[in-house]
Amino acid sequence: MLDGLDGHLGEDDYSEPLEILINSANKNNKFNLFGTFAFKNQLKDRLKMRSKLHNFMKGKDLPPPSDPIFVTGLPRSGTTFLFNLLALDKNHRSPKYWEIMSPLPITKSDFDIKRREWKINAELKFARTIIPKLRSMHHIRAQTPEECELLATINVRSFVYMCMANVPEYVEYLKDCSFESVFMWHKKFFQMLELNGKPKRWLLKDPSHIGHIPEILSTYPNAKFINIHRSPMESIGSFCSLAKNIRSAFSKNVNTKEIGNVILDFWQHSLNKGIDAKQNLSEGQIIDVSYSGLINNPLLSIKDIYEKFGLDIDIETENSMKQYLINQTKIKKQKHNYSLEEFGLNEKNINDHLKNYIMNNEF
Repeated sequence: MLDGLDGHLGEDDYSEPLEILINSANKNNKFNLFGTFAFKNQLKDRLKMRSKLHNFMKGKDLPPPSDPIFVTGLPRSGTTFLFNLLALDKNHRSPKYWEIMSPLPITKSDFDIKRREWKINAELKFARTIIPKLRSMHHIRAQTPEECELLATINVRSFVYMCMANVPEYVEYLKDCSFESVFMWHKKFFQMLELNGKPKRWLLKDPSHIGHIPEILSTYPNAKFINIHRSPMESIGSFCSLAKNIRSAFSKNVNTKEIGNVILDFWQHSLNKGIDAKQNLSEGQIIDVSYSGLINNPLLSIKDIYEKFGLDIDIETENSMKQYLINQTKIKKQKHNYSLEEFGLNEKNINDHLKNYIMNNEF
């Protein structure tokens, strides 16, 4: 699997989750030809990225990155919409998808950047061919800001693999393993990007960060959090559908009931950890945003966030956000259809599992 990379990957914080993931994937899946290639290739690519980052950072004593703002919340709860709006502020810097996938060697060359973007967009086009509904569920382009969840893959601790395959033993491991080393590598990545310029602040996004607030604060003591809340009936069902569509491209045996059970249990665990950890945050470190409030009046929600965090929103940023909202109304969006019943779920068992979360938040 490592193809000579072992020994060039830094400290051994990856072999345990890697072994658990591979064993769980082999035990519980019947991959098709594409799935066998894609799953192994994804792991190899991310470990190669880790090797490059380790070799690049070795011996360098770089300053800490600019303070980050993290957008978090259940998957499929409006985090991407909010993230894209906030990314229009020139004071915010988010990693582009091409930077996450192919940041090295560090470059400012327009030609080199365009070449990497072209290659990655070709790969994304192929992925949308294999998974036709991907465009309507989570459309990605090489040059657009992307969530930092994919950085956790170089540490082999990421719910990305839960979307790709039935890996229950690995998901159990993820629920309680330490994520300290994930954010150590996370920090290295942004230290590396800052060699091309230090932003005023980083704007980052990952739904699973809600379960890792203590590890984030250990790495980024001044981090701030925007926690968006949508009814779990919508979020959980939509995420199950995303996992089903991705797995269907990889595997011959997609069990939708298993998807519903594992995903509901995983997010119950993450949300409960988040509820406890949020108690230790200061008032100026976190703001809770309702999905309905964001959708009904996006600019009001944005201004509430800026006021809470003591940030200034200039007229240029506000106009960019207004234009973005106008453009969104012109886009013909493909409807994403799914049902809870398909995944063995219903309103009662979601309410039972997530009652602590539902009682503590407005949607």
